[in-house]
Amino acid sequence: MWDFIGTKLSDFITFTGFACGEWSNYIMMLVGIFFIWLAIKKDFEPLLLIPIGFGIILGNIPFKSIGLEVGIYEDNSVLNFFYSGVKDGWYPPLIFLGIGAMTDFTALLANPKLLLVGGAAQFGIFGAYIIALMLGFEPNQAAGIAIIGGADGPTAIFLSSKLAPNLMGAIAVCAYSYMALVPVIQPFFMRLLTTKKERVIKMKPARKVSQTEKIIFPIVGLLMTAMIIPSGLPLLGVLFFGNLLKESTKTTRLAKTAGSSLNDIVVILLGLTVGCSTQASEFLTADTIKIFILGAVAFAIATCSGVLFVKMMNVFLPEHKKLNPLIGNAGVSAVPMAARISQNVGLKYDKHNYLLMHAMGPNVAGVIGSAIAAGALLGFLG
Repeated sequence: MWDFIGTKLSDFITFTGFACGEWSNYIMMLVGIFFIWLAIKKDFEPLLLIPIGFGIILGNIPFKSIGLEVGIYEDNSVLNFFYSGVKDGWYPPLIFLGIGAMTDFTALLANPKLLLVGGAAQFGIFGAYIIALMLGFEPNQAAGIAIIGGADGPTAIFLSSKLAPNLMGAIAVCAYSYMALVPVIQPFFMRLLTTKKERVIKMKPARKVSQTEKIIFPIVGLLMTAMIIPSGLPLLGVLFFGNLLKESTKTTRLAKTAGSSLNDIVVILLGLTVGCSTQASEFLTADTIKIFILGAVAFAIATCSGVLFVKMMNVFLPEHKKLNPLIGNAGVSAVPMAARISQNVGLKYDKHNYLLMHAMGPNVAGVIGSAIAAGALLGFLG
């Protein structure tokens, strides 16, 4: 009996995480703890970074596979079931449904030319795509990496799950990391590319948008985008559907569900499983370092493109219609954080210049723009 107990105890010890762990596992656990610290201490996207950070810790607890089906990559495990929403790409559309149900497109409808600013910020995606190709990534992999420039985590997951599933964990974590670091990265480029005179430009109040316009917009928006980029349907379709639920005034309950409880559930599962997928053996590679560098480059290009495009537009606009270039950063898809950065930076130079509502125009345009860019890349490379 004692021999049996001793043998089983010895086997049990060899199956513990302490016995199976490698230094790389502990490094990733520290990364997960760092994400949680950023979320709680610095208030950087806590709804995203806490699930992702905890998932990184969870996914890097080492174990020997003995048929217990507990790992995220083991068939029939609970985590693997949750991960199917990431792997098969059905979490991102559900997130877009919630975004559509929560987003007010009034600022964009009141000043439609701001759509161009959101489009200009997508240069970050295509600029990073070219650089990724130059660094030796395959075209499909380069597309998955480049979408990070849109600062849209769900879109990055959706596209990488289709084109570069082997890099999806690194791409997803990189995308959400830079989304969380918007307040750190963007202000530098905004100040670098603008003058003090430009930063205090006061924009005229937006016109009033009727409820009829708000109802028509998601229908027309779907037709104008999906008819050109049908491959973007999974994202664009549910985005505009969610917005129609919000604006129709007849489906308020559905809009509240899509934008609150359903969205929260998907965000929890998405963040946790994305974190779990970043196992050290797959994540700590030279390609991951390149992805994080390219992500930073893409994000910088997107921010600069938006700001510079507004400056170019001002050359052709009359004095009373000029735009404040500080809203150009909001062309990325980090809603509403990027718009808040426009507001915060603007208030530092004029305490009475409120740019938030103006910045929401390019910000929501960036959501549409990133989905269109993803659909274009998927249609071109898929």
